[in-house]
Amino acid sequence: MMAIAALGLAVTADALELGSRLAVGCYFTCLLVLVLHGLHRLWLMTAVWGRRVQADAEGSDPSDLPIVTVQCPIFEEPEVAVRLLDAVCALDYPRNRLEVQVLDDSRDETTSRLAEAVARHRAAGTDVHLLHRDDREGFKAGALEAGLHQARGELIAIFDADFVPDPDFLRRALPAFADPRVGMVQARWGHLNRQRSWFTKVQALLLDGHFLIEHAARSRRGQFFNFNGTAGIFRRACIEDAGGWQHDTLTEDLDLSYRAQLAGWRFDFVEQVQAPAELPTDVNAWKGQQRRWTTGAVQTARKLLPRILREDLPLSLKLEAILHLTANSAYPLLLLLALTTFPAAMARRAWGWSSLAAFEVPVLLLTTGVVCGFYLLAARRQGHRLPLTVLPRLLAVGVGASLNNTRAVLSGLRREVGVFVRTPKTGDRDGAPAAQGPGLAADTWSRLEVALGVLLSAQVLAAAWWGYWATVPVLVLFALGFLAVGFSSLRHARQLAAAA
Repeated sequence: MMAIAALGLAVTADALELGSRLAVGCYFTCLLVLVLHGLHRLWLMTAVWGRRVQADAEGSDPSDLPIVTVQCPIFEEPEVAVRLLDAVCALDYPRNRLEVQVLDDSRDETTSRLAEAVARHRAAGTDVHLLHRDDREGFKAGALEAGLHQARGELIAIFDADFVPDPDFLRRALPAFADPRVGMVQARWGHLNRQRSWFTKVQALLLDGHFLIEHAARSRRGQFFNFNGTAGIFRRACIEDAGGWQHDTLTEDLDLSYRAQLAGWRFDFVEQVQAPAELPTDVNAWKGQQRRWTTGAVQTARKLLPRILREDLPLSLKLEAILHLTANSAYPLLLLLALTTFPAAMARRAWGWSSLAAFEVPVLLLTTGVVCGFYLLAARRQGHRLPLTVLPRLLAVGVGASLNNTRAVLSGLRREVGVFVRTPKTGDRDGAPAAQGPGLAADTWSRLEVALGVLLSAQVLAAAWWGYWATVPVLVLFALGFLAVGFSSLRHARQLAAAA
């Protein structure tokens, strides 16, 4: 019996040792790859450092303006669809050179509301058409492709239902098409309800970083970047030359962008032109949006990376494309880092590896420090004063979203395309009473986020008790992130159920 007990203890000790080595290995692997992401962010920042938002280009000759078709893809957006149509029909552009297509796949009252608005604008002299589909085949990509077959424009502008473009949008964006090689012009997203809550402020800052640093840097350095699905204008010939809209991914915009640029077209980012839009106020709606974007990006990477690697392109262009299309790998890494930080700290202390703290300080600067600098620079580029309370919340939301987006990464690796789930909008905007509308229900994953937050909170207490002070701030950030996102999801779901 004693021999059996000794053997059992030996096996247990070996298993614990193996688990410790795996935890430490995962921990440092995650850190090293996240450092690579941090260095990539630094490279992007250097392209725009010290530069404010650039001025407008010279205007186009009014006598030589091209015909523009504005496409408005809509699916069950009764609160905002008519607002978009009113804004598009108010664009300052010659009526005989402007066509508006309302691409409606709705099954609710949105269609009847749009029909009334279309009749009103047609009577006022705008060439506007309501194109309704019954099958929703191909989701948004299918609607855009169906509309393209009937469009008469040389240029195709696209606006999602929650956008409200300014009247001068076309006149300010079109000068970029003076270069016949330009196939797409992307404008910057503005934010109608940025000040609604701390959560909308964080979302706005995340998007500002994407546009004012990522897009601006890639555009200036001649790298591939993507149309964002809305607030952009395509040259029709570019869409057709690239193979048209395809719906084998959930991010038809990213997919077409890379196919068009691989076909030789150049994209331009007009950062001085903004198109305001509504940010989700419901955490679950935002998480659904993030899942769709993340899943689609992984699907696009799976679809196009082999082709990119085969193409005769400059090495720098290939590397940037790879880093761009695989950027969502940061979410599984963050999740693994959260799960292994405390076990790795315990193992290293037992092995006498405390000197590795000297390695972790520069790693912290190249990960968390660079992320903070990235968004501070985005705020500075547009002249915003960024409250210091926003950055910790932004970091917490980024960490808290890692479980949700890791789920999306795994979904994107499967061959099934999935369903295009729209992000519910309510017509919310700053200065108006908070709008009430539909949201998305929380699910088991939200409870898992809370459970992770509780587990990491316990690890914070254990780390403090045993004196692992270097890991306490990291564990606090992880714990607060998962608790904030998880509890917010459950709270919004309860509010939705109570209002039903």
